[in-house]
Amino acid sequence: MNFIHLLLRFLPLLVMAFMTLGTYWLVQLNSPESSEEKIKRHIPDYIIDGMVVTTIGPQGEAKYRIIGKKLIHYEDDASSEIFSPIARAFKEGKPPITVTAKMGYLNGDMSILDLVGNALLTRPAQPATPSQAGSARLLMNSEKFKIFLNDDVIKTSLPVVLEQGQSVMTSQEGAVFDNVTQKLTMIGQVRGRLESENK
Repeated sequence: MNFIHLLLRFLPLLVMAFMTLGTYWLVQLNSPESSEEKIKRHIPDYIIDGMVVTTIGPQGEAKYRIIGKKLIHYEDDASSEIFSPIARAFKEGKPPITVTAKMGYLNGDMSILDLVGNALLTRPAQPATPSQAGSARLLMNSEKFKIFLNDDVIKTSLPVVLEQGQSVMTSQEGAVFDNVTQKLTMIGQVRGRLESENK
């Protein structure tokens, strides 16, 4: 009789203990990442329609503005896909450089933007100044451009066609455009024709 009385006396504590253990077991069962770090998968964690991203220079000036119809961001590596991207590079005192393509791929730390599919770089005509000669509009077409956002450099290692005024140049090995110096270098064997802009 004493045992039953003792059991009834401690029964609420035993029930609470079993409920606590049961709750802990259910939480562990439904939270596998609690015992080890959650494994991230290459799946979208957010999507933005009509996106605009602006990178800022050390003095607060706009360096690049990237516009796209849609951005898909991935959780595992923080990379993004950009549909119908337009990237515009700004340099004080110079006309902006615009690069367009069918698709854009931005890496996780936003330092490299790959523009793929009928990629086109354009620079408007530059009027002559007291210190610099003017130049005709520049067009450069390739299948892919890689923009190094921190270095302000645009490269391709694929075949490229360059048009400036009446001049047309081609290279099978690509080109490099340095937006800081506004210098364009074509790589490898270059073919084409050069026409004077004074004609």
